[in-house]
Amino acid sequence: MHKSRGQSRRHGRRSHRHNAWFRQHGSNERNNTGAQQSPQGSSHSDDEAPSTSSTAGSSSVPDLPGYYFDPEKKRYFRLLPGHNNCNPLTKESIRQKEMESKRLQLLEEEDKQGKKIARLGFNASSLLQKSKLGFLNVTSYCRLAHELRVSCMQRKKVQIQSSDPSALASDRFNLILADTNSDRLFTVNDVKVGGSKYGIINLHGLKTPTLRVHMHENLYFTNRKVNAVSWASLNHLDSHILLCLMGIAETPGCATLLPASLFVSSHPGDRPGMLCSFRIPGAWSCAWSLNIQANNCFSTGLSRRVLVTSVVTGHRQSFGTSSDVLAQQFAITAPLLFNGCRSGEIFAIDLRCRNQGKGWKATHLFHDSAVTSVQILQEEQCLMASDMAGTIKLWDLRTTKCIRQYEGHVNEYAHLPLHVHEEEGIVVAVGQDCYTRIWSLHDAQLLRTIPSPHPTSKADIPSVAFSSRLGGFRGAPGLLMAIRQDLYCFSYS
Repeated sequence: MHKSRGQSRRHGRRSHRHNAWFRQHGSNERNNTGAQQSPQGSSHSDDEAPSTSSTAGSSSVPDLPGYYFDPEKKRYFRLLPGHNNCNPLTKESIRQKEMESKRLQLLEEEDKQGKKIARLGFNASSLLQKSKLGFLNVTSYCRLAHELRVSCMQRKKVQIQSSDPSALASDRFNLILADTNSDRLFTVNDVKVGGSKYGIINLHGLKTPTLRVHMHENLYFTNRKVNAVSWASLNHLDSHILLCLMGIAETPGCATLLPASLFVSSHPGDRPGMLCSFRIPGAWSCAWSLNIQANNCFSTGLSRRVLVTSVVTGHRQSFGTSSDVLAQQFAITAPLLFNGCRSGEIFAIDLRCRNQGKGWKATHLFHDSAVTSVQILQEEQCLMASDMAGTIKLWDLRTTKCIRQYEGHVNEYAHLPLHVHEEEGIVVAVGQDCYTRIWSLHDAQLLRTIPSPHPTSKADIPSVAFSSRLGGFRGAPGLLMAIRQDLYCFSYS
């Protein structure tokens, strides 16, 4: 009996000290915040939701297990487990609200601030003055002028016209891919009832101030996932679209050549072509060859294998690998096919070697994570690659050494593309956080971070296309961004 009373008294003293600390701590915070807030500020009720502000300001307060300290309200909130409670307060929901608050703030800053400075101390007048004084040569001046114009691009919504307006309101953009001349945009759209359908957007009407384009659709529909897409030059430049479709149930995967004339005729005398499918199960990536050593051929990256297939003869070359091939690109002058693997290995296949021959691996590079994209630069002396750890590296193919790394890209597990544009000297990538980042190709300087126009979501990662001539030969440089049902244009002002 006495023992239990003694334990209860000790427990009471501990809880009294604990509650006294909370009262003292809360009173100090109220006194400190009272001097900073206006007299008209009203008190907050206990039932309010936590603030979306950053938790960086809460580093001076103790971290209590199971509680979240809101630096704006100066109080603790209890963290609930992420089950089926009504509106539970979890770390994931707090993080999501903070990200949304940051995105809205960046969007507001972009709308207010018309012109941004990519590099400290550089603007249009200073660039022109330094060029006249001879401090900048022509190449440096053009590169810095492009960077300045990229930092000043403003977002404008594009009006899409179609023969079926109801489909535009319900179908969501999955990916977009511009052709070589940037006057057409191939689109893969997720249909509301399930599956995907394809379309081609004619970009000739993409001119300010109207920004109006037309969507050409086709009845071709598939309920299979599209793993990879590439423009193919079979009859003429970009005459077909190469699609890698995943197999479902008893239907095996395949690589399909889809004629662009099924949607819209871009060349005189074009006739609607036929679909051409090759039974290639489990293709992760694909690439079309413009190399004379592999004329009218395409490659597919499979699980532990690379296939090079001739469209005309149907002949195949098979090259065994030690990992899944997630990214591919043909060189144009050198007879090489570059491949990026899930293991982080990047290697080149010498197209002159037979599949059973030895020594067909011409180059070896390594990343620490799965490689999602490989891009060969024009001189074919450098290669740029990105991986699932968010690392973007520029490799010298002659020395097989990394010469530059581009910081800031966010990726954890997604298969995200990389866009390199040497004419403007920029690198573009969309991260898993839904932010589009633009770097300088010359020195890896982060020039711009563009937030998504819609709330961030793993299912709503924007798909982008950058071009030196949007809409054709006379078009201006700019960036197209497709997300949900909307298409946005960021053009040079």
